[in-house]
Amino acid sequence: MTVSTDPPPGRDTERALPPPRAPLSAQTWREIAHLLSNLPVAVAGFVYVAVWLYAGALLAVTVVGLPVLAAGLVGCRQLGKFERGRARLLLDVDVPEPTPIRHRTHGGFLPWLWATLKDPVGWRNVLYATVRLPWGVATFAVAFVSLFVAWPILPWLARGLTNVDRLLVRGLLAPSNELERRIA
Repeated sequence: MTVSTDPPPGRDTERALPPPRAPLSAQTWREIAHLLSNLPVAVAGFVYVAVWLYAGALLAVTVVGLPVLAAGLVGCRQLGKFERGRARLLLDVDVPEPTPIRHRTHGGFLPWLWATLKDPVGWRNVLYATVRLPWGVATFAVAFVSLFVAWPILPWLARGLTNVDRLLVRGLLAPSNELERRIA
């Protein structure tokens, strides 16, 4: 008897969580690797955002501050791109790239600065990097301790924790609206 793996009609396959699988499959080990890499990635992202915002806010009283904030937002977009790639590789989540920043075709530096500072994708990536620190510490601690103490239930713990990671990536790093998704 052959079982169809097609989703039921009308179900949103992009938002669906992965189906149940064997506890010690290759995907489970990728999920555990994702949980163990959460701490260093979250610390690096949070330090970048904290230093960038602090420097940009202090320098905002001068002419230099706004370009520093804009350049930091462009860097946050790159952090988001890295996180989407990591989720694609380890969590099997394919999140489309958001649209690039829309600049005016003329006008020079000031239109670029304004378009970059009001970029919602960059600010959502800042929020993602900020939220990731406490979540990264918690998931790393649970996964690391479970490797030694609770290893029989680690596959189920890993699945539950990475489902939250999948929701975070889809919620904060995906394109912001339906039109952006259709364009992609």
